Amino acid sequence: MQKTLQLQVPASVAFNEQLLKEEVIQQFQLKATDTFHIKLLKRSIDARNRNIKANVTLKVFINEPEELDIFAFDYKDVSTTSISSIIIGAGPAGLFAALKCLELGVKPIIFERGKDVKSRRRDLATINKDHIVNPESNYCFGEGGAGTYSDGKLYTRSSKRGDVDKILRTLVFHGASPEILIDAHPHIGTNKLPQIITAIRETILNKGGEIHFEHKLIDLIVENNNIQYVIIEDLKSGIKKEIGSQSVVLATGHSARDIYELFDTKKIFIEAKPFAMGVRVEHPQSLIDKIQYHCGSMEELNEKREYLPAASYSLVHQTNGYGVYSFCMCPGGIIAPCATAQQEVVTNGWSPSKRNNPYANSGIVVGLGLNDFEVYKKHGALAGLQLQKELEKNAWIHGGKTQTAPAQRLQDFVNNKLSSGLPDCSYQPGTHSVNMPEVLGKLISSSLQQGFKAFGNKIRGYITNEAIIVGVESRTSTPVRIPRDNQTLQHTQLKNLFPCGEGAGYAGGIVSAAMDGERCAEAATHTITK
Repeated sequence: MQKTLQLQVPASVAFNEQLLKEEVIQQFQLKATDTFHIKLLKRSIDARNRNIKANVTLKVFINEPEELDIFAFDYKDVSTTSISSIIIGAGPAGLFAALKCLELGVKPIIFERGKDVKSRRRDLATINKDHIVNPESNYCFGEGGAGTYSDGKLYTRSSKRGDVDKILRTLVFHGASPEILIDAHPHIGTNKLPQIITAIRETILNKGGEIHFEHKLIDLIVENNNIQYVIIEDLKSGIKKEIGSQSVVLATGHSARDIYELFDTKKIFIEAKPFAMGVRVEHPQSLIDKIQYHCGSMEELNEKREYLPAASYSLVHQTNGYGVYSFCMCPGGIIAPCATAQQEVVTNGWSPSKRNNPYANSGIVVGLGLNDFEVYKKHGALAGLQLQKELEKNAWIHGGKTQTAPAQRLQDFVNNKLSSGLPDCSYQPGTHSVNMPEVLGKLISSSLQQGFKAFGNKIRGYITNEAIIVGVESRTSTPVRIPRDNQTLQHTQLKNLFPCGEGAGYAGGIVSAAMDGERCAEAATHTITK
């Protein structure tokens, strides 16, 4: 007999298999002679009250064998097929587009400007230690895309765009913990995601696909509103190659500014889109834990930490017509330097799988509309991109013209007071005390100040000089959209180009980008084989 059971239990029970079994015995009044197995389907924490609960959904197998999960995918051998699709970019959109090609019997040929995940590590270390940015290999560019080294959070609100569970199952098939299928806010962790990305690469190569690292798209040859050839530069040799294809899936990520500039120069239609900019705020994780888990003492907190994960938060406030909200919250995390050029400072955040670093950080950003780019209107579709560039360069100048980031204590920022000193911070290149409104400008800084005040009313103790804001958080999404037809997913001008994922303006994270990659690969395959 199989039964599905939904329970609300103390959090200490939800994370203890033996206690869950005892709860099942009580719920079904099982006898000592009964055998049973439990399978945890979903788990979420409800910390609204001091008595913290967890909502769990279980499948119970009574007096019958447990149902085992089988993760299998029909990846076809495409080594000898003549049907291929070019994919530009090896982030989640590009990699999942390639996996979809394998399912459909099409050979994926990926060109990625950055390096493989292992080689990227050296370039990330150089940013942190020597303040030197490799414009082709960094936190944003390289195998796995920006998500590989910026946390690996997997939750999305985009279930209408595709099969979320399939994306999660694919990640488990390639080495992710099955826990991501259970938790309400699944998370892999920056320390584990590179191995999973490597396993996906091996699947693609073993089935006959191709991946070319350090190969960059630099031009397109267009005839009759179709791409006849892509021009790819081998960044190691400098050799340029002219490659023809019936379809091109463009999955270059939100920081490939040269692609937007190429399209703008060639009069290929693109458009400005709203996006958000702000700062990273970092608190001691113990402070956030005490607040969110309603602990009056460290002793009480330490007891709860035995079974509860590092606490997170989600905040939003409207001020003078602008939304101020938390973005990419990283409990037990680290603030990372995510510049893609030397004369800019960009921040992001990530957490290891255990989320056990001593700090909690989150982007706190202000949503900007097209009217806010009016001063840059001479740049046309690149107006928002120009604003983004200027803010990042301003951060670089105020930080000392290195990867040292401008920063301010949170309470001092809210009170317009220059910090005489800064607290310890996880941002490895270092921080420099400045008056952050000079970096951010009046609109963003005043909106953030009002937002932080509101957050302080929602979470008592949130506004404190134990916390630090670090600038700038500017790559929340692309400021440019590459438009496409809603039905065919083809570019509105180039009929064999399929703009895809975050870089085209159609996704906002690993899962949504992966789903979009699958959809675009399927649409591209349809045009090749019909």
